Amino acid sequence: MEAAPKPSSKAQVKTKGKKQPLRYWEGKADEASLLPSSLTAPDSVIVTKRKREDGTQPRGSQVSKRPKQTQRFKSKQNQKNLKSKHNQKHLQLKKDLRPNQKQELRLNHTLSGAQDPFPGPAPVSENAVKKFQRSSKFVKKHPLKFVTEDKLKAATDEEEETSVRAAQAELLLSEEPGFLEGEDGEDTSTICQADIAEAVDIASAAKHFDLNLHQFGPYRLNYSRTGRHLALCGRRGHVATFDWITKKLMCEINVMEAVRDIRFLHSETLFAVAQKRWLHIYDNQGIELHCVRRCDRITRLEFLPFHFLLATASETGFLTYLDVSVGKIVASLAARAGRLDVMTQNPYNAIIHLGHSNGTVSLWCPAVKEPLVKILCHRGGVRSVAVDSSGMYMATSGLDHQVKIFDLRGKFQPLTSRALPQGAGHLAFSQRGLLAGGMGDVVNIWRAQGQGSFLSLDQPYLTHRLPGHVHGLQFCPFEDVLGAGHSRGFSSILVPGAGEPNFDGLESNPYRSHKQRQEWEVKALLEKIPAELIDLDPRNLGEIDVISLEQKKKEQIERLGFDPEAKAPFQPKQKKKGRSSTANLVKRKTKVKDQKQREKVRQSQQQQDQQQKKKKKKLTPPLSTGPLPSALDRFKR
Repeated sequence: MEAAPKPSSKAQVKTKGKKQPLRYWEGKADEASLLPSSLTAPDSVIVTKRKREDGTQPRGSQVSKRPKQTQRFKSKQNQKNLKSKHNQKHLQLKKDLRPNQKQELRLNHTLSGAQDPFPGPAPVSENAVKKFQRSSKFVKKHPLKFVTEDKLKAATDEEEETSVRAAQAELLLSEEPGFLEGEDGEDTSTICQADIAEAVDIASAAKHFDLNLHQFGPYRLNYSRTGRHLALCGRRGHVATFDWITKKLMCEINVMEAVRDIRFLHSETLFAVAQKRWLHIYDNQGIELHCVRRCDRITRLEFLPFHFLLATASETGFLTYLDVSVGKIVASLAARAGRLDVMTQNPYNAIIHLGHSNGTVSLWCPAVKEPLVKILCHRGGVRSVAVDSSGMYMATSGLDHQVKIFDLRGKFQPLTSRALPQGAGHLAFSQRGLLAGGMGDVVNIWRAQGQGSFLSLDQPYLTHRLPGHVHGLQFCPFEDVLGAGHSRGFSSILVPGAGEPNFDGLESNPYRSHKQRQEWEVKALLEKIPAELIDLDPRNLGEIDVISLEQKKKEQIERLGFDPEAKAPFQPKQKKKGRSSTANLVKRKTKVKDQKQREKVRQSQQQQDQQQKKKKKKLTPPLSTGPLPSALDRFKR
């Protein structure tokens, strides 16, 4: 009995029984069908075996009567052979393709055989890319080593690629910022909170509420980084934390002494309280975990989330940095400006801004014992300081009833100012650049007049009157809500367009679970930035300090007595048969020395020639565009 012929990619053999399903590599829509007709075989014919007219089968097409298991095994083996042959054919055809045809084949080929109507990456505008750029391009200022220069260029290329990807992902952002518009000629500052709560949906209207806590006030507040939890502290010892969206209480205690300020640490499970004598740290159940007695008589607190540093300002005039990850005081700096009662942080570079009674604002970092910058802002004492999320602008208010906005990008000059009938005692910036100021029992909110324009202090965007005098202001992250602590409790104010609508789920996720919070905490500790890297300009970390490198090299030469990086003097190799005599060695050394000298002279001569060419170009007048002179011009009078 003769064996059945093996099937190939161009032949189909009919077998009895159930028809085997075609795999994707056996279909007609293979890569050969996508290729141009010039590359395919001209005599590609599908051959089928048919029965003869007398009913007998042709030779070579008899079906062997074997068990089903053998037939199944044979079909699998045939499929493997078919796949290997198909791959060989695919590789052979790929070798014959031109580069542009390979690119077209890779872009258009799919399993279904359909072509992509939009091949290649999506186009991105330059303005969208500039929006996500964090630093300028690499500029070579000093002679660098090739390895260092390549690393800096690679880092710059990676930043550009990241900004392009961020601009492409911007299309996937699902939320848009809110806004408030009045009718024709209507001033938005006259719209009250009741009208806003009535116009918005039920979930947003529930975010406007008041807490009547007149017994233990006045109150200061702090929102967590995710914007989900709120911490309140009353001057008379009342401390509470809760989920302000669901109104679920986490803990509530009375410390039985005066409380000045409260701050959440890296997560909502820990918070620090500045009490009358020392600094105390509690968990989310109100249990006291630590009492730091080296931080005493504290007035203000600020937490740096990426450095795990808790900055404290005291009545004695000391600025102290406490590393909460290891429980160690990193730095204790003497400001020498009396009582410190005004403090805020710059979220862009983690610099601490302190306001003083002589009208100046000083900028501090833990690595330097003196202030980095001192800015004279007001004629009287500074009452409040706030810095926006981009780190470009700083708003200050003083006893002279002035509110000023300064540019922090190198010049530290006031951009705009406004005199208020009653000085602003508290200032706060939102994530989208809105500025809130508390004046007595009135809160004014300012914003830019148009999209992309600068913040205007001429006309307030919203105005709200509180039951008591303002004692603390802060915008809630990722929500259009302004929290205000006053002498009679706490008020939550709706401010359309204040919060960032889209959040990073890997960094600050308001809806994260308990397990996600634990994983994020471990990663944040591994990525903690050392306190020594805090600087006025974070972009300096990517540059090379040439002066310190030269100083280190000089110290190394003085310590060793020689330069380890210097080239060793030329030593000729030893040769045999009398060719390494003393005279020959001296000749070879002189030849190498003269060759180096010639190269130096040649380089200096080339530089001189280039300088002379440049001088000649400057001295020679430009060519005239008129007609060329002729020989008869000499007879002209």
